[in-house]
Amino acid sequence: MDLLERVAATGLLEPARPVVVLVSGGRDSVCLLDVAVALSGADAVRALHVNYGLREAADGDEAHCVALGERLGIPLEVHRAARPDDATGNLQAWARDARYGAAARLAAAAGAAARVAAAHTATDQAETILYRLAASPGRRALLGMPMRSGRLVRPLLGITREETAAWCRARGLEWREDATNATDRYARGRVRGGLVPALRAVHPAAERNVVRTADLLRDEAEVLDVVVDTALAGRDRIAVDHLAALPRALARLIVRRLAERATGAFCARAAGRLDDILTLGDGALDLGDGARAIVDGGVLRCERTPRLPARPT
Repeated sequence: MDLLERVAATGLLEPARPVVVLVSGGRDSVCLLDVAVALSGADAVRALHVNYGLREAADGDEAHCVALGERLGIPLEVHRAARPDDATGNLQAWARDARYGAAARLAAAAGAAARVAAAHTATDQAETILYRLAASPGRRALLGMPMRSGRLVRPLLGITREETAAWCRARGLEWREDATNATDRYARGRVRGGLVPALRAVHPAAERNVVRTADLLRDEAEVLDVVVDTALAGRDRIAVDHLAALPRALARLIVRRLAERATGAFCARAAGRLDDILTLGDGALDLGDGARAIVDGGVLRCERTPRLPARPT
């Protein structure tokens, strides 16, 4: 089965279904845009390029994407995102939010059925899993990126970076190389430049094996979620004695579920506080990630950690 057939088999790019393709100018996004035209039809496809203005090559990337859109007969919108001077936090996170925010607006304008397609590949998936496994414990680190999350789809998640390059060469499509991908300045770059090649040296199918493992674990995670739902029976609390009597793995998952319900965000560290919760007695315990456990009358519930009061001026 060739690349086009494998992407078509995902069902994420459907004939005539509107889709906004995120295009950086790199090999993966160039491949995705060409494949989207083939599977969805040119009339259904729009492209989005975000120029962050952070690199000297940024304007060249933009020009390349504009030319690619013209060649494929696809309307391409350029969004220029300027990071505020007073912005704080992770630069990559800001860029990601800017990209997906612009894509969501464009997709909304195309109709309720429109999707946003990102060009993450099996290689990206393997790098993501390895990075998360090193940076945070827990099974969620091994699940990687889903093929579909709301409007967002990742049709190339079963395709390697080498395969997207081969597709572009065969189709006579040029791409741009981002020099920052090869630097070890960021953790992802260190995984890409050091860890992934080391795994390939151990086994040539290392990336596919990591991705396949993530697929299997994601299926199994759905079963675990059902087990947790059954144990909680729709409640937002549980008796500590009952929690202590459960298998430890299930008890940890329940603690994490209660913390994440309370905060509406991932609480990777909550499960690690199980023993502390079981010996707490009545009281409160910080779980990290903005959650805290409250035991009252032998019953555990979770809530958001209150903000510290403002310092007097």
